[in-house]
Amino acid sequence: MTTIALPRPSPADRVATRRRYLMCPPQHFEVQYAINPWMDLTVPVDPAQAMRQWDTLRQTYLDLGHRVDVLTPETGLPDMVFSANGALVLAGKALGARLKHPERQRESPVYLTWLQQAAARGELTEVREPAHINECEGDFVVVGELVLAGHGFRTDPGAHLEVQEFFGVPVVSLELVDPRYYHLDTALAPLDETNIAYYPPAFSPGSRAVLRRLFPHAVLATEHDAAVLGLNAVSDGANIVLSAQAKHLAQQLRERGYRPVAVDLSELLKAGGGAKCCSLEIRQGPGGNAPAAPRRTDRAPTDEIGVSPVRPTTTNPTRREPPP
Repeated sequence: MTTIALPRPSPADRVATRRRYLMCPPQHFEVQYAINPWMDLTVPVDPAQAMRQWDTLRQTYLDLGHRVDVLTPETGLPDMVFSANGALVLAGKALGARLKHPERQRESPVYLTWLQQAAARGELTEVREPAHINECEGDFVVVGELVLAGHGFRTDPGAHLEVQEFFGVPVVSLELVDPRYYHLDTALAPLDETNIAYYPPAFSPGSRAVLRRLFPHAVLATEHDAAVLGLNAVSDGANIVLSAQAKHLAQQLRERGYRPVAVDLSELLKAGGGAKCCSLEIRQGPGGNAPAAPRRTDRAPTDEIGVSPVRPTTTNPTRREPPP
C-alpha cells in the first residue's frame, strides 16, 4: 500500500504571508449557558479583562502586518466574539454558518450580512448559506490544498461534502471523540501549507491513522498544552499565535523553526475559546491569503522568540487602514 503524505517542511521554508482576519470584540461576553465542557456558570467572567485580552490579540495581528476587520457585536450574543464560527472563506468564496445550538444561531445571519456586504464591495465573488449544520472554521481547517473537516460534536458530516462541492477542494473527514475538543480547531492547528500540530487522543483511531499518513512529521501536543487550548492557534506560515500557557508546544514549534507568539486569552478560555476561535480568516485570492497593507508600530508583539517579517502577496492591494 502506498502511503500518501504531504512533503516534509523545512525550517528554511518558513515564510510569513499577510493575512486578513475578521474579529468581533467581546463587548457582551459572558458565560450565560453551558454548551461545552469549558463553560461553568459558577465561574465568574471579567468582561473588561476579556476585552483587554482580545484587543491584545487584535493588536498582535496588526503588529505582524496583517489586516483586521472588526464586526460590531450585537446585544444578547455573548459568543459572537468567536468569529471563526461565522463562515468559511476560500479563494474569494464564502460559505456561511448554520450553528448547532439555539443559543448561538442568531449569530449566523449577522456574519452572513457582513459577507454579503463584502461581496457587494467586490471583495468576495460568491456567498452561500449552508444546507447542513456547519460551524465553519471551528470544524474546517485549511492546510494548503486540503481542507480537514471535523465531526462528532457540532458540524454535520453532510457539511463536508457540501464544502467540497462548493469550493472544489479535497476534504478529509476526521472524527472527534473527546467532548473537551468539541471543534476541530481545538485539537488541531495548521502550521503552514504542509504540516500541522494536533492532539491524538482527541480523534478516533481511524482518524488518527489518517493524520499519521497525511502528516508523518506533525507536531504532537501534550495533554497539558491541549487542555489550555494551545492548539487553538493561528499561523501565517512562520509566526504562530497561541496560548501563553502552552509552553511545551511553543518549545516544539521553536525547535521546528517556527516563531511562537504567546497571547493570554485565559478569560475567553472560560467559554472554550482561544486565538483561532476569535479569528475568521478571509482568503480572497487564488493563493488563499488576502492582501493587506502593512501597519507600522513601535509596539512589539508579546512573543517568545521574535517575529518573522511578513512577505507581501503578489497582489497590489488598495491601501486601507485597519479599524481602530
